Amino acid sequence: MALMAEELQLNGKTAVVTGAAAGIGAAIAHMFAAQGARVVLADRDAGPLRATAAVIGPNALPIVCDVGDTGSVAALAATALASGPVDILVNNAGVYPRRPFLEMTEEDWDTIHNINLKGVFRCCRALLPSMAARGSGKIVNISSVTFHLGMANLVHYVASKGGIIGLTRSLAREFGPSGIHVNCITPGAVLVEHEKDVTSQDDRRYFVSQQCLPRRILPLDIARAALFLATPLSDAITGQTLNVDGGWHMH
Repeated sequence: MALMAEELQLNGKTAVVTGAAAGIGAAIAHMFAAQGARVVLADRDAGPLRATAAVIGPNALPIVCDVGDTGSVAALAATALASGPVDILVNNAGVYPRRPFLEMTEEDWDTIHNINLKGVFRCCRALLPSMAARGSGKIVNISSVTFHLGMANLVHYVASKGGIIGLTRSLAREFGPSGIHVNCITPGAVLVEHEKDVTSQDDRRYFVSQQCLPRRILPLDIARAALFLATPLSDAITGQTLNVDGGWHMH
């Protein structure tokens, strides 16, 4: 059977993308809008968020939201649903400060998990009921290849990203009968603006040296994978983790 062009399109769909002000989230929002979706961009950084939405154009609705706050997520969901159903949720928001384990405090641990893992829980909890009531929906969670690799000085981050994979699998089991697909992407070392604040040039050279493909992974690469998981092309896939890392980790 020939591939139908509409299988790559999101015409008439509404997608919520968290962490959408820059980097991976912005790339996903751009990709979805280019394929016809109305995109609700959520991020706690108001200035960059609105700038990204302005570039995308009239199909973008920016909403300032902190996924670490239950009330903020509830307000996001209410605004997103006010003009119609949400078909796609991309849980991308996250933080990744580096810290040696023996210097890590309980507050450090709790902060990372509140944003990276509980933020996904909050967004799913806010939007899944409406998806289940309609009998359809696509959820794409963004984890990290560091869960597969393990990574020094990122114990709290890696643990939170592993939790996202577990959450993905369990939600897929529970909501598959409701027609909802829940999948996960584990990006590798993605070339984003914030990377220079937490890695050195030697770090970045090392990342590429570990990959099969000797080039940097771009936000666009992750956006393409997210588009696949958001369209009918992935209608037989749920509970899976798609590794997009240039062949660093294989499983």
